[in-house]
Amino acid sequence: MKTKYSAKSTESPVLTDMFSRTISYLRLSLTDRCNLRCIYCVTEEEHEGHLVKLSHDELLTYEELLRVVRVAVAMGITKLRLTGGEPLVRHNVMHFISSLGGIDGLDDIRITTNGVLLEKYAHDLVSAGVTKVNVSLDTLQAKRFFEITGVDCFTQVWKGIEQALAAGFSPVKLNMVVMRGINDDELAEFARLSRDLPLQVRFIEFMPIGNSSRWHKDTYMSSDEIMERIGQFGELLPLEKKNADGPAKVFKLGANAKGAVGFISPISHHFCDRCNRLRLTSEGRLRSCLLHDEEIDLRKVLRSGGSDGQIRQTLLDAIENKPKGHQLAQKLREEGGDCHGRMSRIGG
Repeated sequence: MKTKYSAKSTESPVLTDMFSRTISYLRLSLTDRCNLRCIYCVTEEEHEGHLVKLSHDELLTYEELLRVVRVAVAMGITKLRLTGGEPLVRHNVMHFISSLGGIDGLDDIRITTNGVLLEKYAHDLVSAGVTKVNVSLDTLQAKRFFEITGVDCFTQVWKGIEQALAAGFSPVKLNMVVMRGINDDELAEFARLSRDLPLQVRFIEFMPIGNSSRWHKDTYMSSDEIMERIGQFGELLPLEKKNADGPAKVFKLGANAKGAVGFISPISHHFCDRCNRLRLTSEGRLRSCLLHDEEIDLRKVLRSGGSDGQIRQTLLDAIENKPKGHQLAQKLREEGGDCHGRMSRIGG
């Protein structure tokens, strides 16, 4: 069975992969650079400051990225997420995001950020057309924030979250990677945030990604256990899932909660059968699954004078190669993952 691509003039184009999944979501890693050095993203050597980064020429230019997005949207991509590294550290990023907002058919632009620069850019992101913002935040304790990220700027990140709320993002999503023995004692504090503020606090299973990931089976905590522990602090009332929603199972922590809590289970209850994503890494490689290392070099197509038709075919090739699912749970029992690329370049 081949990848299906319908682009009749009387209907919206639809991309369907070999397993009948509609592919409508593209994640762009704008840079591998970041202003934090989180323990689950960088190696121990990199955490000490020895980071090897892509050169400027190795990154796709904004013009190249815009060209790819235009072709992808014409094929049926409707949702775009900007990631990194930290996307907001790239020079002149707001001009690029504003240009994205002018692409017909692209009506859902989202960004994942560590929040360090969010206080500065929150209102500009709204003006540029960004519809949703996710903030990666693994602790509410300033000392522990430094231990996890290598940078002492928790207060700055929290001010960014407040500015995102003030700018009108609703909800603001907080992504907490739960690590047993590191931050799992803060589950209650994170969950209670959703009662008082219009935040969607999402608890994410710790995944082994990267050649030197510090993942260990003793650090991993399943979403079932996380839900059980949070359920001790209030009734979890399930919310209706919307078409544009991601893989999180979302609940209100009590009927009067202003926000919600979500649980993302890439290992214990994977959502491969519903995956609608395609990734473009910061070095211009198409990756159809986060947890499989097979990639297609789109940068080479772009820089060898490739036509829009060749870009389109490369996107189709990547979708056709999208696996049915990962075998991560089984591989983890053997103490090994299936993703050896660097998270800062893949874009999560």
